[in-house]
Amino acid sequence: MKANKRLSNIPTNVITGFLGSGKTSAILHLLKNKPVDEKWAVLVNEFGEIGVDGSLLQGRHREEHGVFVREVPGGCMCCTAGLPMQIALNQLLTHAQPDRLLIEPTGLGHPIEVLGILSGEYYQESLSIHNIVTLVDARRLADKRYTDHEIFNQQIAIADIIVGNKSDLYQEADQKALQAYVSEQGAPHAQLLITQQGCLDLPLLQGATRFAKAARSHHHHHRTEQSASIANMPIPQSGYIRVDNQGEGFKSIGWKFAPHRVFNRDQLVSFLSGLNVERMKTACITDSGMFSYNLTTDGFSEIMLDQCAESRIEIIALDIDSTWEQQLLDCITSNE
Repeated sequence: MKANKRLSNIPTNVITGFLGSGKTSAILHLLKNKPVDEKWAVLVNEFGEIGVDGSLLQGRHREEHGVFVREVPGGCMCCTAGLPMQIALNQLLTHAQPDRLLIEPTGLGHPIEVLGILSGEYYQESLSIHNIVTLVDARRLADKRYTDHEIFNQQIAIADIIVGNKSDLYQEADQKALQAYVSEQGAPHAQLLITQQGCLDLPLLQGATRFAKAARSHHHHHRTEQSASIANMPIPQSGYIRVDNQGEGFKSIGWKFAPHRVFNRDQLVSFLSGLNVERMKTACITDSGMFSYNLTTDGFSEIMLDQCAESRIEIIALDIDSTWEQQLLDCITSNE
């Protein structure tokens, strides 16, 4: 058996941004354009307990193509002294032996805490922190739920590169407002770029971050005992698992369904597209194939997946509707 090479100075980019800013789309774009001869690892963190982004990335990119993905669901990955993050990251690095590492913290996570772990003594030799990229939807600057939120401002403050994403939906004043906000809240060296659909050029990842290592602060997220092991929990006879989470002013509800629970595609689309929530994302097995569904305040989208081991659905909202679960169960067409 070939021995693992010593991990040293792996270029590592943190790609952050608030809910719905387009982080996953940006990572998918970067992976699509990665050098063919390189192996990239992606550590995905989600606010919800179920974890959908990892399934979405794995459904579009496979290990045989040089893309290795691990998830840390259930709130900010640096909680509980960073243990869930370090376990997942160590396993990912050992397995992938990557040429580059991308880390996507949850939009409701504390990026300074994440950076504190990555730049700490434990990873000092194995990781080299490169440009920190923060995606922002400039239209959100008119909403005090964003501009008054500590995490939103922290994401801008730490960035080497700030990306005004979804620019095709901006009014003229939106870009000017973002430029002013970055001048006020961003680091002096921060570079502002404008793009749409998460289109980032690979050279943007290159170069050591200029963000100074910060002392770790202390914070707390609600985290159920199931959080660390939900991905490996066996699905009960009912055919699905439901898990809830809350923190930073938002709530989440998520379900993981056994692969034999097949959804009626038309009914599922009708239900999901009609939700009035902050964010919804899925990777689902339907009677018409495997699909990823995404709902933000900008609209609803559907993407076909190459693979999907089981159906996962996550909703993030200010409040949870008690009828959602039954409406979802009514969309199931097969239990065989």
